[in-house]
Amino acid sequence: MKIQIAKNRSLQDMVRHIPFQQVADAVTKACLEAATHLPKDVLDGIKKAMDNETNELGRDFLAQYLKNAKIAEETGLPLCQDTGFAVFFVEMGSMVVIDGGTVSEAITAGTERGYELGFLRKSIVDDPVFRRVNTRTNTPPIIHLTQVPGDRLSVILAPKGGGSENMSAVRMLKPSDGKTGVVNFVVETVRNAGGNPCPPTIVGVGIGGTMEKAALLAKRALLRPLGQPNPDPRYAALEQEILEKINATGVGPQGLGGDITSLAVHIDFHPCHIASMPVALNLNCHAARHAEVTL
Repeated sequence: MKIQIAKNRSLQDMVRHIPFQQVADAVTKACLEAATHLPKDVLDGIKKAMDNETNELGRDFLAQYLKNAKIAEETGLPLCQDTGFAVFFVEMGSMVVIDGGTVSEAITAGTERGYELGFLRKSIVDDPVFRRVNTRTNTPPIIHLTQVPGDRLSVILAPKGGGSENMSAVRMLKPSDGKTGVVNFVVETVRNAGGNPCPPTIVGVGIGGTMEKAALLAKRALLRPLGQPNPDPRYAALEQEILEKINATGVGPQGLGGDITSLAVHIDFHPCHIASMPVALNLNCHAARHAEVTL
């Protein structure tokens, strides 16, 4: 009994308590940062696109994107009027306890406060079909929560605007469709999206798992640093092949023609059923906003 008590006390000593308000405040800050600061990897990607874009109108759009990002950073005004659905990817250490509420409640409170303080557009309606009344808080957010070992809490915010999110797609391919089926589906979907997702886009592709797992893989793939290849050389080569074919469509910046329709293709994959090969595609516009905090 004494040994068991000692073990329990040892575990209690290892538990890390994070105050509810500390989490909420960190999320509020992330909301403000994501809305007004374009990450360096995205800025570098747009600059690289300018070097490779031969269409004069396309180059002009790319230059405007860079100017817009500078104005947003200097003035604190949002990069885009659509400040998006607040989507969070959260990794919570198994030894973390949130004092004063749950991690989801803290994230929701922080989101509401961030969108209020920043005068960010509230875009969420409470019912998708019948009422469609604005919640006026941009909540509830979407929270993907994963428990991991350790005593840290990692929160990544990736706001998703309606224009790019609406161009998402899932297709349940047959295993016999193989690589060609994946390539054709992704390229066809991006081509058909045209200027709707405000290209040049970043293309997240999820392959495998189930229908919903593929969609989650596609969205999470967008968090990878822009242009960083998949560590598996086979999938890295597939990313490059798809990117080249997308840019050969001529859709171009804002869908008005050019060489650069997408800045990068990021693929993530997962084991799947022997009878299935689900593929999902999620697009980010050129303003690929995200902010990360670790507590």
